[in-house]
Amino acid sequence: MKKLLVIRFSALGDVAMTVPVVHDLAVQYPDLEITMLSREMARPLFERLPENVRFFGADLKKRHSSLYGLNHLMTDIHFADFDYVADFHDVLRSQYLRLNCHFSGIPVAKIDKGRKGKKALTRQKNKVFVQQATSFERYAKVLEQLGFPIKPQFTKLDYSSFCGTQKATNETWIGVAPFAKHEAKVYPLEKMEQVIKVLSERENTTIFLFGGGEGEKRQIAELCSKYSNVQTAQCQEGLKGELALMGQLDVMLSMDSANMHLASLVGTRVVSVWGGTHPYAGFLGWNQNPSDCAQLDLPCRPCSVYGNKACLRGDYACLKGITPEQIIEKLGLQ
Repeated sequence: MKKLLVIRFSALGDVAMTVPVVHDLAVQYPDLEITMLSREMARPLFERLPENVRFFGADLKKRHSSLYGLNHLMTDIHFADFDYVADFHDVLRSQYLRLNCHFSGIPVAKIDKGRKGKKALTRQKNKVFVQQATSFERYAKVLEQLGFPIKPQFTKLDYSSFCGTQKATNETWIGVAPFAKHEAKVYPLEKMEQVIKVLSERENTTIFLFGGGEGEKRQIAELCSKYSNVQTAQCQEGLKGELALMGQLDVMLSMDSANMHLASLVGTRVVSVWGGTHPYAGFLGWNQNPSDCAQLDLPCRPCSVYGNKACLRGDYACLKGITPEQIIEKLGLQ
């Protein structure tokens, strides 16, 4: 059996976008043993994939953190045993691993991040407003270069067995993920609370708030204390429990963040809010409808591929200009 290593570290949302591609590779090449190399936090995303998919969690903070640590990583994962290496990340760590593959004669392919097109999309003047290849397409291209072309077949992951609470047939469950890493991707919380307030007035409706950091947990707790049918989505089962809960939602309202991608993987419709970033950069969730993107047409948008740049105007009008009513209308709940 041939062995292929897929490398993708980085944030959870980026790793989540590899799941449909790795799934289809595994299904369409059942005699190929696939090892996904990523951070340990991403392990639950790959536990529902076919049996020929394995996962190795790199300890990038301790054992595998330095150049010396990467040598440990190559030993720990038995690097020389692989017949192919697919670099879905193309950063210093993966480049070092690729270099060692090259010297060992292992065929390697790396992602084309499309920097030129994304730069033209996000520059201040004379933007080239064209849909860029999605991350899913870019990952698939890497596999094609190695001789493993795939056809998109993935539908969704099933984590229902990890959900302790089951939704009644007459209930509506709505997920709200109001946070993101960068300010240019976060809808103002006071406006989001207006959305939550309206949704909380619906009969037989429960709203689940998703967030992870300590600051986010505090804000979630405050919102939960104000509305009786609003509760935290934190689960004892961790990420698997949250995925199971997301799979039962009628709709998820999310920023351009990891939760958009996680909900997409379990087949849940997502209404996503976009500010400094734009779906045209190629990061919309799997099988999500562009018409479910809440965004404003401003000449300065998008100003960033990842949302990590400060607002050029200084007022984040791209987010503040979206009204709660517009978001509620996008949700389309009767």
